[in-house]
Amino acid sequence: MTDVCFIFEVHQPFRLSRNFHKDLLDHQSVTKKDLFDLYFDHRLNRHIFDRAARKCYFPSNNVILEQIDRHKKDRKQFKVAYGISGVFIEQCERWNTDLLDSFKQLAKSGCVEFLSQPYYHSLASLYGIDRSEFAEQIGMHRQLMKDLFGCEPRVVENTECLYNNAIAKTVEGLGYEATVTEGVERVLGWRSPNHVYKAKDSTLRVLLRNYQLSDDIGFRFSSTQWEEWPLTADKYASWLASTPGHVVTLFVDYETFGEHHWPESGIHEFLRWLPSKVIEWEHLQWCNPSDVVRQHAPVGEIDVSDYDTVSWADLERDPSAWIDNPMQKSCYDSLKGLEQPVKATGDRDLKTLWRYLQMSDHLYYLSVKGGGPGDVHSYFNPCSSPIEAFAGYSKIISDLEIRIMRELERPELVAKRVLRQLSVAKGFTFFHGFARRSQRAVRSLNEFHSALRTVDLESIRFHMERGDFERWIRQVVGDDQLAGRVAKLSDGKLIGEKLRRRILGVVERRIRRLQETAAKGLS
Repeated sequence: MTDVCFIFEVHQPFRLSRNFHKDLLDHQSVTKKDLFDLYFDHRLNRHIFDRAARKCYFPSNNVILEQIDRHKKDRKQFKVAYGISGVFIEQCERWNTDLLDSFKQLAKSGCVEFLSQPYYHSLASLYGIDRSEFAEQIGMHRQLMKDLFGCEPRVVENTECLYNNAIAKTVEGLGYEATVTEGVERVLGWRSPNHVYKAKDSTLRVLLRNYQLSDDIGFRFSSTQWEEWPLTADKYASWLASTPGHVVTLFVDYETFGEHHWPESGIHEFLRWLPSKVIEWEHLQWCNPSDVVRQHAPVGEIDVSDYDTVSWADLERDPSAWIDNPMQKSCYDSLKGLEQPVKATGDRDLKTLWRYLQMSDHLYYLSVKGGGPGDVHSYFNPCSSPIEAFAGYSKIISDLEIRIMRELERPELVAKRVLRQLSVAKGFTFFHGFARRSQRAVRSLNEFHSALRTVDLESIRFHMERGDFERWIRQVVGDDQLAGRVAKLSDGKLIGEKLRRRILGVVERRIRRLQETAAKGLS
């Protein structure tokens, strides 16, 4: 028996405003609450959402629910899976709750599986070593699926099928059973994508998209130049029947059905007839991803290094659709660089705006590739060119960065930053004189103050003469004021216990003042 696994990606971005101007920074009346309306083109986003809902989402949902009901009592049921981005759900809640109800109906059918993905359809899985932002967005999306549809996803569909060994380990660590990515030849070699695999050094199962059969629907269906046109459900089912393997994973944008291929092309009729035509083949059945990975043992291992990350985009099937040219790299690096600052502010509005700007679509519009991939990038780009898209995107990122940095200069945030616990690598180690024998390591001003009470005087003299205390407090802790006061004590007039007491007094008074300032920010 061969399983046919049909997965739909449902996503609409919040497209950026092309009328954003930097002089908004000079308007004191502009608040953080206003920025969402200033950064994004709500009129355009509403227009595209409404059009896609009318041409694609409602009719496609109706066809799928109709076919699920038709085969509900049959020996072989019709089953599908959805990966729905968090920002798409937000658009439903803003502009058409009836559409959200339509997806809830599908959830109640018992034949639909919902997959996890980064809430903001971002490239966060490529950020940093710990991928904490990726994990946070996956967690947000998992909770959204539980709240809306009453299900807890067991399979992850990362943004644009991005995959490598490190991403797989992160997904496994979050408690998922499987993930989905592209079945590319450079990874598979002679092997077929039509089986279940496992990630390298992991128990995580990996389903591989059959891009040839998926793209026959997604890209070629309405092309009259295609030698197989017109594509009928009968013909396509026969292709599936002749495909060897345990599972054929079909994964397409949901907008394929009515938006990319208009209703007049017959795409909805194709979708309507396909379930029964597949079921007519004795050895074919529809299955959801979690069913597939539980029914089939992995036949091999998928090994993808960080330097060979897979995606489902363009001919390269790698991250170059979003991170390739200097414009893309500049914006991508700026976004990554804002992670620690924006989280340090503790400001929910700024962090949400930063996450909206992470949507992969913004970087996709900056591509300057030619040929077929270039045509696809241009088709989706709401701007007249990648240059125009870059100009708007970079201005908005810069605006947000300035606002984040201004927020970080608030006295209470400065105080919290100075008082924070540092990493081991940034700690201060007391040495015993010139013998360089380690006495004690500290990682915060409080620990530094405590250590000063007990370390021997020779160690204090050694570090004061070298200016070590001043440098650490200024360059690592980030407190110029305290560093200056400590430096004034290094003139040699104070020695022994008098020097210890004076340093302790200076540090203690500064800590108390910082704590008072930080507490005011919480009140």
